[in-house]
Amino acid sequence: MNEVKRTCLYQAHVDLGAKMEDFAGFMMPIVYDTIKNEHLAVRQASGMFDVSHMGEFAVKGKDATKFIDHVFCNHILDKEPGSVTYGMLLYENGTIVDDLLVYKMSNEEYFLVVNASNVGKDYSWLVDQTDDFDVTVINRSEEISEIAIQGPQAEAKVKQLLGIDLSSLEFFHYGYFEYGPYNLLISRTGYTGEDGFEIYASDDAITELWSIFHVGGVVPCGLGSRDTLRFEAALPLYGHEISDTVTPLEAGFKFFTKIDSDSDFIGKQALLDQQEEGLKRRLVGIELTKLAIPRATYEVYSNDELVGFITTGYLSVSLETPIALAMINRPYNKKDTQIQVKIRNKMVPGFVRDKKFLTKNYKTKGA
Repeated sequence: MNEVKRTCLYQAHVDLGAKMEDFAGFMMPIVYDTIKNEHLAVRQASGMFDVSHMGEFAVKGKDATKFIDHVFCNHILDKEPGSVTYGMLLYENGTIVDDLLVYKMSNEEYFLVVNASNVGKDYSWLVDQTDDFDVTVINRSEEISEIAIQGPQAEAKVKQLLGIDLSSLEFFHYGYFEYGPYNLLISRTGYTGEDGFEIYASDDAITELWSIFHVGGVVPCGLGSRDTLRFEAALPLYGHEISDTVTPLEAGFKFFTKIDSDSDFIGKQALLDQQEEGLKRRLVGIELTKLAIPRATYEVYSNDELVGFITTGYLSVSLETPIALAMINRPYNKKDTQIQVKIRNKMVPGFVRDKKFLTKNYKTKGA
């Protein structure tokens, strides 16, 4: 049995009284105060997350750009150094190996950030694709730690507490910064629907920054609120909205593929075939009309016919309404279709709605 790992912030979490649980092989904080309070801190002010469990790979070599273009479903050839691009690695059948962020350092070097639960699988899969390329994939996950600071006050807090001005850092871009003896890589992407930053650095740096942020009034947040926040923003979680049984088209992420370009990539032909044949199911939003919580894997019916399943569902903290993301068979995916979710052997009524549960508050241009 594999030993559960600890991030460099483990003791800090314990000292703050966090509820700790095993997540993706790491002992991680689920909640410190309440999920609701942590959620609202990010929506209204600022919160921070330990995301040191995430995986990081370096891809280096003369063919690095050709390699990324081959394995990554989104556009990369037109991106400049300093850019960050969201997309997916796909199997030949079009289903998803993982979703990830690709940081372009140069034409010969990239930095990939992948899901913690998929580090081993992703690394092996990427290495298996290198045969025809002059490229090396290096797993740097053990040497890099990360804090995500999120919320409308995130930029101001970083400036106030670290003296680092990030106002000119554009959305989905990164830069290098110094704090004392530490070198920081800071990007502006986010997984909450709010403005925010990811800070990558050594264990010592991340431990010190966490303490500075905490003392400075940034609210520590666990994985519980991280999930409720990303869900309200309709952002996917691997193993729920996307997986090795789901394609980007079914999940509604065609925008993050280069399927309509001349560029080739693993899984492209399968997506083209699926697009031509027509999708049999789609990820949609659902809202219940009675107070009940539609949890992941719960079955969705139209009258007596099973038509899909919940991928993520909550009583929304921001909307105070039971909502969910669900994979629904066509034609029942159409907006306003009446459905029922089976919850504890009771059929709870609801309807299909759009996935725009709230307006995202990203800062999409530098000041």
